[in-house]
Amino acid sequence: MQEKEITIGVETAYLEEQSTPADGQYAFSYTITIHNTGGQPAKLINRHWIITDANGKIDEVRGEGVVGEQPYLKPGEAFRYTSGAILDTPVGAMEGEYEMQDDTGEMFVAQIPPFSLAVPNRLN
Repeated sequence: MQEKEITIGVETAYLEEQSTPADGQYAFSYTITIHNTGGQPAKLINRHWIITDANGKIDEVRGEGVVGEQPYLKPGEAFRYTSGAILDTPVGAMEGEYEMQDDTGEMFVAQIPPFSLAVPNRLN
């Protein structure tokens, strides 16, 4: 059986124009690239995010697909999307997983490694 390999890439940005620091709201975008680096097609079924702010507040988000889609990725294909998060602090982190399904119906998990959300010049 061929390997199931999903690679996740992340780019983040602070959205100053959508943030209101005086009210404790910091908006961030994150762009995710999901790349099927394995030998089998796979479909993204569900997502699970763990979002943590600098105060240790944790929000969990679960749902079907991403941005209203359940992308089907053949070997070598990638899917890219942008979404966002609002934190109560200028620094936080996200991590999670995508529940994937191969063509035989077998489910497997693609881990989303932790990444930081930070207002520029807040982290050294």
